[in-house]
Amino acid sequence: MSADRRARRSRAAAPPAPLGPRFARLWWASAVTNLGDGALLAAGPLLVASLDPRPAAVAGGALAQQLPWLLFALASGALVDRLPRRALLVAANLARAGVLALLAAAVLSGTAGLWTVYLALFLLGTGETLADTAYGTLVAAVVPPDRLGRANARLALTHSLNNQLLGPPLGALLFAAGLALPFGFHALAFALSALLVARVGAVPTPRPEHATARSLTAEVAEGLAWLWRDTGLRTLAGCILVMNLAGVGTFALWVLYARERLGLSDAGFGLFIAAGAVGGVAGSWVYERLEPRVGRVALLRGGLVVEALTYAALALITHPLAAGAVMALFGVHAVVWGTAAVTVRQQVTPAHLLGRVTGAYRLADLGGAALGALLGGAVATAFGLLAPFWLAFAAVGLLAAVAWRGLGRVAAAPGEAPRPS
Repeated sequence: MSADRRARRSRAAAPPAPLGPRFARLWWASAVTNLGDGALLAAGPLLVASLDPRPAAVAGGALAQQLPWLLFALASGALVDRLPRRALLVAANLARAGVLALLAAAVLSGTAGLWTVYLALFLLGTGETLADTAYGTLVAAVVPPDRLGRANARLALTHSLNNQLLGPPLGALLFAAGLALPFGFHALAFALSALLVARVGAVPTPRPEHATARSLTAEVAEGLAWLWRDTGLRTLAGCILVMNLAGVGTFALWVLYARERLGLSDAGFGLFIAAGAVGGVAGSWVYERLEPRVGRVALLRGGLVVEALTYAALALITHPLAAGAVMALFGVHAVVWGTAAVTVRQQVTPAHLLGRVTGAYRLADLGGAALGALLGGAVATAFGLLAPFWLAFAAVGLLAAVAWRGLGRVAAAPGEAPRPS
């Protein structure tokens, strides 16, 4: 038995070490904001549709909230590395609470127009670029490196449960009870999250030795250069870009796939989507048990194979229950792969560069998603509904072959050196 395998078995057999009260406060802060974010996933489109039911208007709301990631992801990463991270996260959450409180007041008074909602969503998205990046760096600062995988799995569990399963139905119910209620609820969630983060305690902002004052552009360039030089992280960023370019093109067509391919009603479509969220909840449990036994390299490589096969299976399946089972498996994979990737990024990136590297990674992530949605619609229009699924199967399958060696260069476990294939 290799020393690497013996070390993994030893870690798997050892009782898990506690994550600590500082992480617990960050975890609760994440849980609260995830529930508010999930409520907004339903309430935001409902509000836009109540003002203008045209598909372009509803799509404009989604674009307004995602556009800041394309515009500000790199700059936000540099700001997170430059400013006190805990204070930045508290300020971003309080600012978002203020935006939502004003939106709730405008809705309640009947003065909210479509462009008012768009502006509010854009400001929320801008705050999210700062808050999400700062949050990841705080988790890495308060959790020991050998426990980061377990901490990230807990956060992924909370996201799947609150953001995807519980939040959207809650948002729809609150909206039905009173149009302003879900936005007031989300404002309170951000305010409570800010209070919890403030109680985490002081977290020093890491500075490299002999640091000198430089422009934001120079700092962004430094983070991009570091990411490009690290083979493992460069491979991960390339993977998420291609995965989203290919996969989000299919996700953008879910409602048509569910109706035309599976013959589902609107209620059935909701259950089909929920199957992926249920799988995501299970994915946290799966990661905590698999990672100590097989290592993150195996999880990342195997995940690409699972993802490619998912698209092929969905292109072949016509039975709703079988498609739901595939979606549940995909939900497990998405959490396992995402948890492994973020843990690697937190462990191998120098603390003073983590904000910028995270910002660059999120740009590849969400930029690929935005372009993927456009690509999927164009491919389906030209070649039929199933064409994006087969294209995604081919693209991710090819990605698995090309990235296999590069993924072997990421750290398989805390303290291990990167391993060549």
